[in-house]
Amino acid sequence: MRKIPGPRGRLIPAYLKLACALGVACYAGAGAQSPAPRQVKVLIISMFAPEAQPWIDKMALTQAITVPGLSATYPQVRCNAADVCQVTTDMGKANAASTMSALVYSRQFDFSRTWFLVAGVGGVDPRKGTLGSAAWSRWLVDWDLSWEIDARDKPAAWPTGYLGINTDAPGRKPPPDYGSEVFRLDEALLQKALALSKTAQLADSAQAQAYRARYGSAPANAPPAIMQCDSLTGNNWWHGELLGQRARDWVRLLTDDAGDYCMTAQEDNATYKALQRGAQAGRLDIARVAVLRTAANFDRPYPGQTPLQSIQADSGGFAPAVANLVAAGRPLVDDIVANWEAWKDGVPAVR
Repeated sequence: MRKIPGPRGRLIPAYLKLACALGVACYAGAGAQSPAPRQVKVLIISMFAPEAQPWIDKMALTQAITVPGLSATYPQVRCNAADVCQVTTDMGKANAASTMSALVYSRQFDFSRTWFLVAGVGGVDPRKGTLGSAAWSRWLVDWDLSWEIDARDKPAAWPTGYLGINTDAPGRKPPPDYGSEVFRLDEALLQKALALSKTAQLADSAQAQAYRARYGSAPANAPPAIMQCDSLTGNNWWHGELLGQRARDWVRLLTDDAGDYCMTAQEDNATYKALQRGAQAGRLDIARVAVLRTAANFDRPYPGQTPLQSIQADSGGFAPAVANLVAAGRPLVDDIVANWEAWKDGVPAVR
């Protein structure tokens, strides 16, 4: 194989020169310049194909860019001519953190002024919302980082076997030893996203309407709506009234009573932590992250239904939830693109 001069007289195979030109790998002295990183105004972050496809279709994301280190199932970032891009992380915390880390450090993109929209479906607390509802998060709380004692072994006086790590009873706030237990998102961006989406026309379905009617009161039996409440991240899919109460209490505890749990999620804290690391490395601005979750199911049963029946039920909420990611999220994306001069340096004032 023909060789080309490398740094300090070392020889580098000629194929690395080609790789450098393609932006796949580049070494000092390889004899070629890396292409300029692609500018990105908005990056939409999906977790699996059904969440991604509406964005790909409706935003004409026809440019496909392969990035080493992304999920083998979703190896490409998709972009359009307006500098809106989308990535699919694959599901769960490990996939989300791995994908976002690979993307942030790939150097194929310039994220220095990018706005990030995490947009995924989840479950909803029926006291806070209903099937198809769209929630913008202020707080991201991690469900998994706790100690757990089996309910059959816990002290009788405890309401649950879950307690904070390095605490001695439920209801006591743990020290933030992991650095990913709880995050607060930028308030100005949250309020702007809410304002832009407040008139969104949300999708619904006859099946979802029939299912939600089995709940006895609003908002569970009401039409879907835009709301502000918070997401709780866990690889474990909790379900039922008792674990639902633990979810409410845990969010309140970790946010000093400021958080308002409504939406389940698997990836949000992992995605945010990877982006936070990227911000600490000077690759992006962590204040530019928004999180939108739409309700595909309830996190607990209707009266007379068991938790097992509820978690297995086809409520009819999935299709509206997927559609409403775009319905609720696109006003923010479109405003950023249409008014880039106002957005490039920060959040414009809410009109």
